[in-house]
Amino acid sequence: MKYYIISGEASGDLHASNFIREIKKLDDHACFRFWGGDLMEKQTGEKPVKHYKELAFMGFIEVILHLKTILKNISFCKKDILAYNPDVLLLVDYPGFNLRIAEFAKKNNIKVFYYISPTIWAWHESRVYTVKKYVDRMFVILPFEKDFYKKFNYDADFIGHPMLDTLRENTTSEQTNNFRKKYNLDDKPIIAMLPGSRKQEIKKILPVMLSVSEKFKNYTFIIAAISSIPEELYRKYLHTYPEVKIIFNQTQEIFKNSFSALVKSGTSTLEAALLNVPQVVCYKTSFITYRLAKWFAKVKYISLVNLVMNAEIVKELIQNEMTDAAISGELKKITNDDDSRKKMLAAYDEMRTMLGGPGASERLAKLIYQNLR
Repeated sequence: MKYYIISGEASGDLHASNFIREIKKLDDHACFRFWGGDLMEKQTGEKPVKHYKELAFMGFIEVILHLKTILKNISFCKKDILAYNPDVLLLVDYPGFNLRIAEFAKKNNIKVFYYISPTIWAWHESRVYTVKKYVDRMFVILPFEKDFYKKFNYDADFIGHPMLDTLRENTTSEQTNNFRKKYNLDDKPIIAMLPGSRKQEIKKILPVMLSVSEKFKNYTFIIAAISSIPEELYRKYLHTYPEVKIIFNQTQEIFKNSFSALVKSGTSTLEAALLNVPQVVCYKTSFITYRLAKWFAKVKYISLVNLVMNAEIVKELIQNEMTDAAISGELKKITNDDDSRKKMLAAYDEMRTMLGGPGASERLAKLIYQNLR
């Protein structure tokens, strides 16, 4: 089979690469053409048509500023799909781009599968009709998404959350000692800081997170950095915080060795929960983007932990609420108060059960292969 896969973000690159690994076990003649990243390249041995680093635009204002580039990419993608003539188009998250491509592909008689649903349950609910019209199969990773689609007479497949496949067992004390030795860390408890995966997020969120570190001298703060962001952007804010460490591309290992965390809303909130790290969720964006999101959003929470549980399990500090005083107050609760920590960790256990257990990538591959055959 010929698979054309489109992923526009780092998380999509990870999940799509795991799907590729599993589908190759079932389909001896699998061929791939894709938009994605290094992990998909490693699984296929092919270069991406476009790397996700060229595609990551977030927020209303950012999209408008880069509209010309986005439209050019859409036009190129349509031509490339027709030239490749795949048996199936697999779209991974990235809805602003992928839903447009879904419509085009369906009108050209190409089978369309979608993996990781757009958050139409949060806003743009009208997009559900686009999905019904142009997507042959929708594979969802959050339990409440299947029920959402059912309300619109559309049968989505819940396969479980793929992050359960990517997280290993809790680290041992020996591994913790090796981690500290490798990065020349003292024996203070670690607080992880995840300010986001985009430049504009880091500029808004990291300075406030750093200011909190001054109030927790008995802890070691580590920025979980990613290589797609220039190191100088992180370093720009560290001049007055010489004690804060920065480690690249080791988010999981940092979480596994952390006592608690400050996390930008997004997939990382779920990763922290699945690795049993108590957290405070922080988010700040441009004023206009925030007001528009506030206007259109139909959900009570922004973190995946709270959305899955439909309750405030982790504290969310959003926009003007995200001050150093507020973050410090919430961080004290999850570092110094045993009852608060135990309550959060117990909720994490319940959430893990609701997410369906490991094996999402394997289930996805089997469903797709069976359908194509």
